[in-house]
Amino acid sequence: MTVEVDKLIDDVLQVEGGYVNHPFDRGGPTNYGITQATLSRFLGRAVTAEEVKAMDIETARDIYELKYYRAPRIDKLPTAIQPFVFDCAVNHGPRRAIKFVQEVCNDAGLGPIVADGLMGPKTKMVAEACYERLGEWMLVALVEERQMFYINIVTNDSSQIAFLKGWTNRARKFLPNVA
Repeated sequence: MTVEVDKLIDDVLQVEGGYVNHPFDRGGPTNYGITQATLSRFLGRAVTAEEVKAMDIETARDIYELKYYRAPRIDKLPTAIQPFVFDCAVNHGPRRAIKFVQEVCNDAGLGPIVADGLMGPKTKMVAEACYERLGEWMLVALVEERQMFYINIVTNDSSQIAFLKGWTNRARKFLPNVA
């Protein structure tokens, strides 16, 4: 089974929505979930908030596929966890997303692997072994890891409490029906 990257991007775009410039959002102005800094890096020059607001959806799709899926090699992970890891990459950055996988694999006793956020051959191999051993319970562990990450953000910066409910709901939508 292969993952359709267009479907992953569609799902993220549905969650991220259009232009937002929330005063407490540390990412600043975003459009389709793409921050001003991300668009600047993608275009190779500084962009304004107005350019973020005017960005077309195809540019956002290109950024997501190239910078949040292909470049961090999320496509090399077990297909069942790719939607979750891709969503994490968009929300937290690709390195943090891969670190979630590495930490869960280590917690499952399949490491040790360095939780450096890089998707190398060892991470790929251990992630596959972890999913083979845990099945959908690996997703449960990943969601738990992500929720703890959110709690740490709010613990360290109380202004972020405004986002906690939405963040945890976003993470929980990946929980499988396991018994």
